[in-house]
Amino acid sequence: MTPPTHTGITIRKQINFTRGQRREKRLRIGPKKPEAPSRIPRVCRLLALAIHIDRLVHDGTVKDYAEAARLSHVTRARMAQVTNLLALAPDIIEELLYLPRIEHGDDPITERHMRPIAAVLDWKKQRVLWRELRRERTS
Repeated sequence: MTPPTHTGITIRKQINFTRGQRREKRLRIGPKKPEAPSRIPRVCRLLALAIHIDRLVHDGTVKDYAEAARLSHVTRARMAQVTNLLALAPDIIEELLYLPRIEHGDDPITERHMRPIAAVLDWKKQRVLWRELRRERTS
């Protein structure tokens, strides 16, 4: 009696190489991880939050900004920083709300960049500062 002959086994798997925390190579079985989806810039989300909180205060749902801060678990100072964005000129607010989504990397324009502009009371001066910031940060 002759032993059975093996023709071999074929296993098909998708594999790809990635880098670990210390740049070491890692073998990963399975399809490649999907690309991270784009995200809305944080300054847009904060501005939308400021608009929402302002509406809650004006409707009487929340007594004042101090109560909104307590309910949001942030300090009153942080609440002031966020709601101060509402002092921006309406056209700047609109541009901020429609900033393009972030595909990768850091946000080019942040709330911290907008604080000194919002502190200026004259909307014409705000617009000049905004144009300078936009040119500097998005080019």
